[in-house]
Amino acid sequence: MELWLCIVIAASAFVGSGVIFGAVFHRVGYNARKKKAESEIGSAEEEAKRIREDGAKLAETMKKEALISAKEDILRQRNDAEKELKERRADVSRMERRVAQKEETLDKKAEALERKNEQLDKKLKENDALRDQINELREKEMKILEEISGISAEQAKEELISRVESEVKHDLAQRLDELEAEFKEEADTKAKNIISLAIQRCAADHVAETTVSVVSLPNDDMKGRIIGREGRNIQMLEKLTGVELIIDDTPEAITLSGFDPVRREIARLTLEKLISDGRIHPSRIEETVEKAQKEVETGIKQAGERATFDVGIHGINPDLIRMLGRLKYRTSYGQNVLKHSIEVALIAGMIADELGVDSTLAKRAGLLHDIGKAQTHEMEGSHVELGVNLVKRYKESRDVIHAIEAHHGDVDPQTVIAVIVQAADAISAARPGARREDLENYIKRLEKIEEIAKGFGGVEKAFAVQAGREIRVMVKPEEVNDDGMKLIAREMAVKIQEEVKYPGQIKINVIRESRAIDYAK
Repeated sequence: MELWLCIVIAASAFVGSGVIFGAVFHRVGYNARKKKAESEIGSAEEEAKRIREDGAKLAETMKKEALISAKEDILRQRNDAEKELKERRADVSRMERRVAQKEETLDKKAEALERKNEQLDKKLKENDALRDQINELREKEMKILEEISGISAEQAKEELISRVESEVKHDLAQRLDELEAEFKEEADTKAKNIISLAIQRCAADHVAETTVSVVSLPNDDMKGRIIGREGRNIQMLEKLTGVELIIDDTPEAITLSGFDPVRREIARLTLEKLISDGRIHPSRIEETVEKAQKEVETGIKQAGERATFDVGIHGINPDLIRMLGRLKYRTSYGQNVLKHSIEVALIAGMIADELGVDSTLAKRAGLLHDIGKAQTHEMEGSHVELGVNLVKRYKESRDVIHAIEAHHGDVDPQTVIAVIVQAADAISAARPGARREDLENYIKRLEKIEEIAKGFGGVEKAFAVQAGREIRVMVKPEEVNDDGMKLIAREMAVKIQEEVKYPGQIKINVIRESRAIDYAK
């Protein structure tokens, strides 16, 4: 304060000189700021020193706290490690005790096993000695038995084998009889149900076709007009139709004879048209024959279409339908082939329904199974081969082709459809009255069956009866026993199936009869 007063006084003294006053004032201010700055610096240094001291103290405190915390963690981890170590040592101790116990148990078992082995060895030695004694006794007994019985061991063995074979044969015959009865009963029941249902639902008309046709005349004078002058009319008719006209003493009738049913039908229609029209001369005959041929062709096509409609089959190639229609003029053992094919299709469809298979496919295969019979003699091969080639050409399914191929047993049936068609064909053809068989083939079949039966050992006589549906076989009672009868019947049935072709089935009846004869005198 005194300093400022001095400055003011000095300034007042030199009030006259402004420059001097400014310089003095500036100097005074500088000194004042310097002192103030020095004072502030000193204060700052003291503050900095204090802060440093506080920081050092804080750092020391934190260091001590961290050290204490680290020591506590180390101590805690050490305690945990010691605790875990103790637990593991306890586990190891328990395991060592268990291992020791097991070793002790194993040692005991090993000792017991050794004792048992020793006992077993001892018993084996005893058994060997006993076996030797038994063998010696057996040999002695065999010698004694041979001396008593008067036969050797080999002979006794053969007799024993023979006795065992006889017993086995007896048991086999009994078992065979039981199995046959069981299977036959079950199979017969199912087959009868299926076939009876199929046949009851199908009642087809069958007409035995012949090789002649008869045309009725309004009067006997028409015969002369049909013959014509010098036989020109009848010659033209026979030439164009290929059928022989038989004009005899039969009143008001002319017989047409020929093996081709189609040609006979054309000739019949031609004659009926000529008789109805009344104009009979060669040119008119030629024109009428041409019209009759067209009508027959139309009728053939309609017959095929009607057959497919009756059976309920669609999508057959038109050429195959025409072939089906031609079957109307074909016969097999007197049975109309078209009607037979329709019946087979219907029966096959109903059997398929009963068995739960495709009935449409079965009916298709049944309808086409005899399609090869529609071919003429100009085509070589059996009707099976011709039918297979036909349906292959018109892209029928593989199942249909195989059914046609297998329906006469030329190949083994591999599908259910093929077996069904085979069965339906046999049912339609083999039922009574369906077909006619010529006498020569019939007699040959009966002779063949009797010949097979007489070829078995112990058979005395054999007779085919019931139109070849049954064969009665008489065996010699001293050579064939009751069990042997059953085996003979079975083997005979198998051989007849392999060597003879026949419709339906044949019953083998084997008869064994013992008679005691004496005379009273």
